[in-house]
Amino acid sequence: MSLFPRQSTCVAIDGRGVLIEGPPGAGKSSLALTLIDRGAVLVGDDSVMLEVRDGTLIAHPHPRTRGLIEVRNLGLLAFPCAEAVPVALVLALDADAPRYIEEPETLAIADVTLPLIRLWPGGEALPLKAELALRRYGLPG
Repeated sequence: MSLFPRQSTCVAIDGRGVLIEGPPGAGKSSLALTLIDRGAVLVGDDSVMLEVRDGTLIAHPHPRTRGLIEVRNLGLLAFPCAEAVPVALVLALDADAPRYIEEPETLAIADVTLPLIRLWPGGEALPLKAELALRRYGLPG
């Protein structure tokens, strides 16, 4: 399958990709920036290229925004970026996220089923919740 775009932000944590999705202004770039500060690597901000390779969804930087992240009030800033990362988890920033879950939801992208976790977009613990969600519910690397 060839590469196809998806409006999503993506970071790599320990070699596993996390797609961050949500409505405009939900904080996708802010969460990515905070995760990068904690050791993650940018794959793409607001748009990534995806492909299915051997049943695994792989995220790549979008060629038009490679290595750039929008930092509110500062503009587009350059960051190192990862080139090809297997996607392990989708995080949806959702003001109506459930208080707790027993199992993740799932989301199929190009016939690849991924775990989906909805997170309330506010609060200082959001990056920690993202890392915990990947550790607990993400696909293995």
